[in-house]
Amino acid sequence: MDVNGKRVVVLGLGVSGMEAAKLLRDKGASVTVRDNAADNAAVSRRAEELRRHGIEVELGRQVQPTAQFDFGVLSPGINPQVPLVQTLRQAGLPLFGELEMAYRFCECPIVAITGTNGKTTTTELTDRVLAAGGKRTMASGNIGTAFSAAVRESQDLDVMVIEVSSFQLEHIVDFRPRISVHLNLTPDHLDRYKTMEEYELAKWQIFRNQTADDYAIVNANLRLPSMAAQKITISAAGLPADYRLSDGWLVARGEQVLEQKRTNLAGPHNAENMLAALAVADLYNVSREAAIEAMCAYRPLPHRCEKVGEINGVTFINDSKATNIDALEKALLAMTKPVVLLAGGKDKGLDFTGLRPLLREKAKAVVLIGQMTEKLSAAWGSAVPCYPAATLAGAVSQALALAASGDVVLFSPGCSSYDMFKDFEDRGDQFRALVQAGAKQP
Repeated sequence: MDVNGKRVVVLGLGVSGMEAAKLLRDKGASVTVRDNAADNAAVSRRAEELRRHGIEVELGRQVQPTAQFDFGVLSPGINPQVPLVQTLRQAGLPLFGELEMAYRFCECPIVAITGTNGKTTTTELTDRVLAAGGKRTMASGNIGTAFSAAVRESQDLDVMVIEVSSFQLEHIVDFRPRISVHLNLTPDHLDRYKTMEEYELAKWQIFRNQTADDYAIVNANLRLPSMAAQKITISAAGLPADYRLSDGWLVARGEQVLEQKRTNLAGPHNAENMLAALAVADLYNVSREAAIEAMCAYRPLPHRCEKVGEINGVTFINDSKATNIDALEKALLAMTKPVVLLAGGKDKGLDFTGLRPLLREKAKAVVLIGQMTEKLSAAWGSAVPCYPAATLAGAVSQALALAASGDVVLFSPGCSSYDMFKDFEDRGDQFRALVQAGAKQP
């Protein structure tokens, strides 16, 4: 992609937008970045950094007619319906997503991983397994390192492993992974998508440009479009599949590979994450021994069913990454002791009533915080006692009072964090700090 001398506007000054702007500037483009946020400290810091790179940054203003630009780049977090984007579209400006733009500078094959849940764990696992097999690899995308930053090193890599969201896939044109992975699909982001079908179509974009020389690793329970790629199936739910969980073992095309209890990852959902990584490893001819060693050594990232402390015999689990119903359900299914659930957050338009039977089975009480407190209490109150809390600190104290020695307090909100916190990491960090402070008290 030749951008030398081109005039480009980048919309959104998150991490991906910042790295996209820097990449374009380094490739010779004249770059302007626009973001409606004017009083966000992180955005202001990024703006100053970009200005030092000779990039113009406009914050907190309405977009004017933009005939002076050759094309625009959308950051993943920018909703295409906002005026910031619509003004550009009305001006007839070509728009690319950050994923698409960065792809055009990538010089190595790509493994792209999507799904409602489990993307980050599977991306990390896949990267670790490939590295254990001697492959020069790097993980990027939603996992932390923006794809636009990672492509700078792509000429020295054998493979790039990318975590991709539905938001990123909405705007692809030529993006083509050698291996696509689609882990699962459950209700989420219905505050952005009008229907589940619209959300599903966005996920299907990952297969759009693959050919018969490529591979698609997919959950056996998914509804899928027709695709050119060679399909490989995974399942931990007892469905026929090429890679499956059977009697506690990860099984690859009929061969027992690894007993799940030897790893640090519990639950059927994590079995499917490992099966996907194992399938990628096989396509890259990673030895069984190297793959097994990497999967056994892997430990989950923070905020993903992370044990953060124990107070008076009560174990506290931080699952702040659970921002939708499916993630909450999987966390509950993984619990083997009585649970006091701490849930709630921003309303994303999801229906939580289907969790009543599982809550009745697993939870002795629920403590609720945030915007969804009343809706969740109405949805679950007939199945389990529900108690509101005004703050996270109050919720932790109330959960401890409701729990007995041997119980688990599970912080698995099932909702996004933006009503009370900066993001799910901030939410989980605050929960961990509260628990650890309580654990230190005599």
